[in-house]
Amino acid sequence: MKASLKKYTIKEIVNGFIYNEFEGKGLFGLSGKLTIQPEYQRNYIYADGKRDVAVIDSLLKGYPLGLIYFNNVTDDKFEVLDGQQRITSIGRFVTNKFTLLDENGYRNNFSSLSLDKQKKIMDSELLVYHCEGEESEIKEWFKTINIAGIPLNDQELLNAIYSGEFVTLAKAEYSKSNNADIQKWSHYVKGTPLRQEYLSTALTWVANSKGWNKDKYMAEHRHNNSISELKTYFNSVIDWVSGVFNDVEKEMCGLEWGRLYETYHTQSYDTEKVSETVRKLYGDPYIKKRNGIFEYILGGETDTKLLEIRIFDEATKQSVYKKQTDEAKANGISNCPYCAMGDTANNTKIWGLKEMDADHVTAWSKGGTTDTRNCQMLCRVHNQAKGNK
Repeated sequence: MKASLKKYTIKEIVNGFIYNEFEGKGLFGLSGKLTIQPEYQRNYIYADGKRDVAVIDSLLKGYPLGLIYFNNVTDDKFEVLDGQQRITSIGRFVTNKFTLLDENGYRNNFSSLSLDKQKKIMDSELLVYHCEGEESEIKEWFKTINIAGIPLNDQELLNAIYSGEFVTLAKAEYSKSNNADIQKWSHYVKGTPLRQEYLSTALTWVANSKGWNKDKYMAEHRHNNSISELKTYFNSVIDWVSGVFNDVEKEMCGLEWGRLYETYHTQSYDTEKVSETVRKLYGDPYIKKRNGIFEYILGGETDTKLLEIRIFDEATKQSVYKKQTDEAKANGISNCPYCAMGDTANNTKIWGLKEMDADHVTAWSKGGTTDTRNCQMLCRVHNQAKGNK
């Protein structure tokens, strides 16, 4: 890959700047010659009143903004390889998309700045490396230069590697914060559309349904001009979970709904009973892991490990152990009730506290509570054998 250094003024860079509020993109600059956000670039994420303002403050203070990299597409067409966040911030400011505080505490957009400050911004220079090379070289360089700053996350890197019509369409569906479906999706999917978490989840779900990872799925579909399979599968998962569970709980967000869909979507559920069970389990003080409730219900309410039921505390164990041991010694039997009922040599054995486990007399899954009245100490062999009986 070849690279050559060139200087541009801000005035040159922002000439013809267009910002698309709907897509969250800085689109063009340099009189239309520069594509600011090619498809392999992440979405614009500096619009937070801090990072965008810091870029403009740096210009006003005369601080360098660091090197910018352009990819030479043709002799007079370029795309931003690195620096789109800075360029978009500058373009948004000079087109009055946000304000900053001056030294007197007053808010100003670009048009309300003093003429000398406007001139200082527009005359500031950016150092730009123009890069030329094969697609694979350009994208490898793109990954390398993005190690610094705010690192690209996994999905942003994959968007760069597999850029094309499929990624363009997928980002249009899952990377726009004003998508009307985002509110519904946000109940079950963690993250933000701007950092590609929704797209990552959708790709992971459909890829895993085929026994693939999302890298393979994106490679296989890179040149597709349709994302219908991706949308259909994602919507099927969302519709399924929202259909089974009438109530939305915060612990639902971020669960492996794709895996759960594959495992359980062919089963039928009484949604009213499901709702009743969810409310009952949410009201149970012994459940430590609420986000396990949903898989527990889907799986037929058998795997209590998903819930991390609160165990008996040490004080309860010691109290029950002492009571059982005192009674056992007085009656000449084992302090393990199961051993005492047997006809082996252990039917009179007094076990040490460390040799015994606390057990629910009535299993938690059958309504037993985790308190002294429902606690018994068993030798470990019998506790393991009893299981969930």
